Amino acid sequence: MSAATAEKMTDAQRTLRKCIQKVATGPEYSKDLDLDEAYTAMSQILSDSADPVQAAVFFIALRMKRETDDENKGILKAIAESASITTADVDEVLDIADPYDGHARGLPMAAFIAPVMAALGIPSVCHGLEAVGPKYGVTQHKILKAAGKSVDLDVNAAAKQLANSDCGWAYVDQARFASKLHSLMDLRARIIKRQVLTTVEVLVGPVRGKHKTHLLTGYVHKAYPPIYAELARFSGFDSAMIVRGVEGGVIPSLQQPGKLFYYHDKGEEQLLELDPKVLGIEQSSRAVPLPKDLPKATEQADEIANEFDIDAAAARAAEYGLEALQGKAGPARDSLVYSAAISLTHLGRAENLGAAADMAREVLDSGKALAHFQAG
Repeated sequence: MSAATAEKMTDAQRTLRKCIQKVATGPEYSKDLDLDEAYTAMSQILSDSADPVQAAVFFIALRMKRETDDENKGILKAIAESASITTADVDEVLDIADPYDGHARGLPMAAFIAPVMAALGIPSVCHGLEAVGPKYGVTQHKILKAAGKSVDLDVNAAAKQLANSDCGWAYVDQARFASKLHSLMDLRARIIKRQVLTTVEVLVGPVRGKHKTHLLTGYVHKAYPPIYAELARFSGFDSAMIVRGVEGGVIPSLQQPGKLFYYHDKGEEQLLELDPKVLGIEQSSRAVPLPKDLPKATEQADEIANEFDIDAAAARAAEYGLEALQGKAGPARDSLVYSAAISLTHLGRAENLGAAADMAREVLDSGKALAHFQAG
């Protein structure tokens, strides 16, 4: 680099350059960043003057080195400060954070949890985006759009829906609440593999409660519960439920025991063993299975792409979800019962999971959950 070029660099650009030099020096010599370094580097990546090549090197090097808690926190802090975050006129909010890259081995029902919880008196928000790697699966965005719901609310409109007792739920897209992060979509596609953004983006929390905000999220790999718990506390979530869910989602397996890590009042996380049979759930599949008659994907760009048509799968998920909101028995309804029961018990609205499951079934079978969905 010439002296003239170096002189024109901003402090943030210099910091990003120094951070890359620290984290991208090989398996033996790479060094961890502190929180402030990671924050400044990510802030530069989110700026209009960001160099996409440097950003890609930064994310890849962090992944190869393995991100630390401070690096995760610094990156999350930068994203949150560039995002639109608001407080709804309700005491508490449940934030439902399903993986943004969606599902590819079953039909996810997370998009319908929020109206069920709203019908149970707990204002709830879900969030995501249309499509992102590494999975490029069926997302809440695609399912809700297929079900005729708006996927273009800003945070203020979403907050108004949460405060409306006839509705009580909303979906907010990353394009609306974190546009600078969303602008990195093309870069993320070109990087191909999972980056730190996949971990932290679900923890921004675009709509908060006046007094408390609770997180419901999921994981697959056993290393992640303490990572998510630490990030949730850092992000300001008063309590958190971190479910070992199917494909890393917020709904556990419907056919085998599962695990729930949780904390209250920003305390230390604890473990609760789950068993769907305790809730009266007995299914032969882990989740809502993919229909065998789904059309093939029209384009198979590379080996990462899914073999089936994602939009067709989203439409089928919307169909099954709406049927579950009308009380139709099956894995879709059981998925909503399970996740709602976990949340109700965690929030102290029921004495145990069995009683909570009965409460969830009542709002589904009575049509109350459907009414809240339609009001959104």
